[in-house]
Amino acid sequence: MSLLPHHDGSALYVPEQEPALGQRVPVFVRVPEGADVRQVHVRTTGDGEPRFVEATVDRRDGHDVWWRADVEVRNPVSNYRFMLTGTTGYRWLNAAGQVDHDVPDHGDFKLVSHAPPPAWARDALIYQIFPDRFARSAAADGRTPPDWAIPCDWDTPVIGRGPETPRQFYGGDLDGITERLDHLDRLGVNTVYLTPIFPARSNHRYDAAGFDTVDPLLGGDAALVRLADAVRARGWRLLGDITSNHTGDAHEWFTRALADVDAPERELYYFDVTTGGDGEPAYESWNGVRSLPKLNWGSAELRRRFATAPDSLLRRWLRPPYGLDGWRVDVANMTGRRGVDAYTHEVARLLREVVAQTRADGLLLAEHGHDHTGDLDSDGWHGTMNYVGFTDPVWSWLRHENRTPRQANSPGPAGSGPAGSPGRGAFSGPTGSSGSAGWSGHGGGPVPNFLGTPGGVRRRDAHAVLATMNSFRSLISWRSYTHSWQLLGSHDSARIRTVVGDAARQEVAAGLLVTMPGTPVVFAGDELGLTGGNGEGSRTPMPWHRPQTWDVGTLAAYRALLALRRDTSALRHGGLRWVHVDTDTLVFLREATTGTVLVLARRAAGPPVRLTGLPSAGGAASGPDGENVHGGAPALRRAADGGITLPGDGPTFQVWRL
Repeated sequence: MSLLPHHDGSALYVPEQEPALGQRVPVFVRVPEGADVRQVHVRTTGDGEPRFVEATVDRRDGHDVWWRADVEVRNPVSNYRFMLTGTTGYRWLNAAGQVDHDVPDHGDFKLVSHAPPPAWARDALIYQIFPDRFARSAAADGRTPPDWAIPCDWDTPVIGRGPETPRQFYGGDLDGITERLDHLDRLGVNTVYLTPIFPARSNHRYDAAGFDTVDPLLGGDAALVRLADAVRARGWRLLGDITSNHTGDAHEWFTRALADVDAPERELYYFDVTTGGDGEPAYESWNGVRSLPKLNWGSAELRRRFATAPDSLLRRWLRPPYGLDGWRVDVANMTGRRGVDAYTHEVARLLREVVAQTRADGLLLAEHGHDHTGDLDSDGWHGTMNYVGFTDPVWSWLRHENRTPRQANSPGPAGSGPAGSPGRGAFSGPTGSSGSAGWSGHGGGPVPNFLGTPGGVRRRDAHAVLATMNSFRSLISWRSYTHSWQLLGSHDSARIRTVVGDAARQEVAAGLLVTMPGTPVVFAGDELGLTGGNGEGSRTPMPWHRPQTWDVGTLAAYRALLALRRDTSALRHGGLRWVHVDTDTLVFLREATTGTVLVLARRAAGPPVRLTGLPSAGGAASGPDGENVHGGAPALRRAADGGITLPGDGPTFQVWRL
């Protein structure tokens, strides 16, 4: 891949990262010396009308010519692209790359003047915890399991699908998490994200029975205070998980609405008729699961109780003594959407406003399992869980080639159990259960599917992977992209070790997780090499008492990679420039004013990769060789023409500072 004219929206190309409405900001495009570019214009579409501004050469730096133009931030989201004119005509450079034909505006670069996400989020290294399965304190032994639960010993195998899935109760609690924070410290994370902690009738707690207290099975409100204090004492952040799309059918709002058609709570939900065909009340629910009745955001009373009231649930847990640093919003993609109702963007703006009023540095992150691009860059969600733009392409590139995908006619989700049982059950995530049968070994066997998509993960080469990543990245602003969560899996998916099959490929995946833009999220247990074939089967109890089962090599790799991310400014704040791709290889640069990092990811051995025209320290044409800072490869040695050669062994993940 030859180096091409480049711009990505990072601070190297847009020095003003928090522009104000009406401000004129400089934007730069980097053109390799000798490229057929004689003139550069910037095209904007302020107020919907195209305008052109001529760029001028700002400087020459080594192998590159930097062109500059000033762009007015005319609208809250202002589009721009570059028109590169040469001897053969003009080409466009937009967020999707360089093209020689006219393209729609939705792929343009974007300047966003809405209030920015909290500054700390760009440096966050997040650890996701499913409380029931992380750790038990001594106090957990004295708690009586609820009537819905199937009590389990810590070594009881997890049932990955079926009516017992949401009822398995291992008894992990918040004090257990507090007692294990040293593990997180050694791992190198600095932010803890908890899946729901409110009372419910399932182990996953997405069927909330109330939002006013912490589940006593987790230790109650006092245990959350202890955990929050311990997290803050380390200088970390703590995030909660809130369901804005539905409650559980045991929630007091819903039970009142069900009992009395004139109750004020009736308008909080969607009751279509008084009775259904089977004699049961008819109401809208999440994916037809009756124990998860859907909230109606057309209701002013819901907006008041959930968000705007002084004592609303959204505000309560952000304030002392709990002081959550923000929320991950469950099923944000469905929130406010139902038939002709389309309140999603209104709700996102409302929740963001309330979070910012309650604590100025609060984060609001949306769960979205598919195309999230239409829901970002408004004055709402700060970012999303980037399943489709990162998780799926990484899975498809690194999945084990010696395993067979499950056929498209695999059984679908098993359902949520008998009527009245905890609703989310085997349907624990926004896109349904994995159709995998819970495969959790290595070598042969079916490849788990991706969040309910029929069939197993399809194996793709790096060209397709890069095309997928670019397709989603190019339709949102750099700000939304870099504040979205990159993850290799979660409590709603198979585990990365099961998908890729071995430690070497998992290290490549983890390397991409920490070196690409976005916020890295580690699902508890991935660092130990735990396995799981679908979302529920991946909710594996942490084997604290069996350290002999830990993959110490994988743990060491995660620690090293997270330390690299933490200690390298370019990996947290730099741009992204792809410099080579072939079937088994991805090579890219993370570039910032503080330095440049070169990353090599290989899924298999192949020919060495030769690169020319790369910057060295300070962007000069010549300079120090590249120092290997992860992976153990030799230092990079420049040839007489300034070119470098990257090793061809694999699978491997290597990082150099140039």
